[in-house]
Amino acid sequence: MKKIRVLVVDDAVVIRRLVTEILSNDPEIEVVGTAANGSIGLARIQQLSPDVVTLDVEMPDMNGLATLAEIRKTHPRLPVIMFSTLTARGAEATLEALAAGASDYVTKPANVGSVSAAQQSVRESLIPKIKALCPRATPPAPAPAPLPRAGGTQAPPVRVAASKGATARVDVLAIGVSTGGPNALAALLPRLPGDLEVPVLIVQHMPALFTKILSERLDHASELHVAEAQGGEALAPGHVWIAPGDHHMTVARRGLRVVAQLDQSPPQNSCRPAVDPMFTSAAHTYGAGTLAVVLTGMGQDGLRGAEDVRAAGGVVLAQDEASSVVWGMPGAVVRAGLANGVLPLDQLAEAIVRRVRGRGGAATLRTGT
Repeated sequence: MKKIRVLVVDDAVVIRRLVTEILSNDPEIEVVGTAANGSIGLARIQQLSPDVVTLDVEMPDMNGLATLAEIRKTHPRLPVIMFSTLTARGAEATLEALAAGASDYVTKPANVGSVSAAQQSVRESLIPKIKALCPRATPPAPAPAPLPRAGGTQAPPVRVAASKGATARVDVLAIGVSTGGPNALAALLPRLPGDLEVPVLIVQHMPALFTKILSERLDHASELHVAEAQGGEALAPGHVWIAPGDHHMTVARRGLRVVAQLDQSPPQNSCRPAVDPMFTSAAHTYGAGTLAVVLTGMGQDGLRGAEDVRAAGGVVLAQDEASSVVWGMPGAVVRAGLANGVLPLDQLAEAIVRRVRGRGGAATLRTGT
């Protein structure tokens, strides 16, 4: 099996060595070269034709953003993973890079007590993203098996035709997203009207600080009011709450109100925040009034929550493969037969508004190529 060819671009020799060693120990990955700055990196891309590039955000002379801009002029489809610091400056630059065409990002290990801990941090965050962005090196994922439930029981997948989607009133819109999410949200939210009649909940797999900056950027671009959840907010129409990094976000009834809740219970699907607890709590709180949307992302977070939404009588929409950066999360939901509709990203806003305003109709089932 042909290995994934990786070029590592970073001005710090320690980071280049760390990443090279970690990636070289994986049998499916080959580091074909390194570069100490953006200019050298651009030359190495031409010489080595890598399958994916890891690119440091902050470098002297030509920084990551400038380098990315040059890469996109000649290699518009080459996967580029930004390597950023877990700081406000790093978060801002990373979101700028994603908007400029970066495929994904990884944060550099911070406040770890040993080299082995730093290696583990990078290994667990970087390698899955490289493989998700270069899936030709791994066999296609099989249809997900029914997920285990408490007490050892299993919930069989619900299989329905997309044309038989529910037409119940919508009371909440819940969106789950991961890899490719910032750009997907930037495309989706501005297309939703400011007077949307339901509250919106979003779980985007991101660390703390990044989610705050993301919410601020989306708030500026959207007619809806977008904010990072603080916990205890009463949900209201026309408002969007994004789960803060390192916290799960759920909802619950408090008298006549429904409020957002935050907790730091163990990660689910290796994520915190995770989509599953948000979807599940929305299904328990709003029942058939839940509209869940699963956007681009690696893994299968959201699958179990989608089961709960469907079991409660709610509706699940999924982004199609062709418009997804990685068709992991939406693909898992589609293969399990849980999606009422599978749509390109540029058609999801219209489908959401139609559902919310009681004109659900039948969605076209499109599973990509």
